[in-house]
Amino acid sequence: MKIAVVTGASSGMGRDFARQLACIGGFDELWAIARREERLLELKEELPVPVRPVVLDLTERESIERYAAMLEEEKPEVGYLVNAAGFGYFKAFDKAPLEGYYDMIALNDSAVVGMTYRTLPYMSEGAKIYNICSVAAFQPLPYINIYGATKAFALSFTRALNVEVKQRGIRAIAVCPYWTKTEFFDTAKTDDTITYYQCFTESKDVVAKAIRDMNKGKDVSILGGTAKLNAFLTKLLPHKFVMRVWCAQQKKPY
Repeated sequence: MKIAVVTGASSGMGRDFARQLACIGGFDELWAIARREERLLELKEELPVPVRPVVLDLTERESIERYAAMLEEEKPEVGYLVNAAGFGYFKAFDKAPLEGYYDMIALNDSAVVGMTYRTLPYMSEGAKIYNICSVAAFQPLPYINIYGATKAFALSFTRALNVEVKQRGIRAIAVCPYWTKTEFFDTAKTDDTITYYQCFTESKDVVAKAIRDMNKGKDVSILGGTAKLNAFLTKLLPHKFVMRVWCAQQKKPY
């Protein structure tokens, strides 16, 4: 049995990846992983391919081991792995709960590593790994501090992983969206800490671009000229200057 695995499949880019991979096909079943069972059941009814709802909280290491046990029992061939689960806070560092930061690091980084590690033995030539990162990965971001740092880790991990696994005919790509219209903001934005948003993109467009870029052999996917310029400039300019501009945009002291 050949499968696709999508985490964070209950909403946002995870859900759009499930939709678009279902249209591409080439697998027998899609394992949709998230905490909200009712959303997964809705997705199951929507997609034109068999969907297995897998209710797991990937902030917990035990959940990843439960997933590993499923793989061991069924021994599928995994054609796609999409690590789309994640969240962030728009807060001054000491204004968000420490437990929330621990969960953020666990979901945005540890789960990506764990899911990839457990899945790779079931992947063969032609398999693809999509890791949702962010344009935030390219610079230090005051007031989105820990989130940006988790995405910097995910970006570095994914690009290095791609070099390793492409020797086996497997590819990995870091998907780095700009501000994107998803439920991410329901958790991230709870006050006016962050007020300036240069532009927004649609989740489905980010996913479509990522699939195209994977097929072109790229290891990073960025949608839109503004986002690409942002990523480019943060490589050239001193990060102190970049942070000063960011703080000015958000009307915060530097």
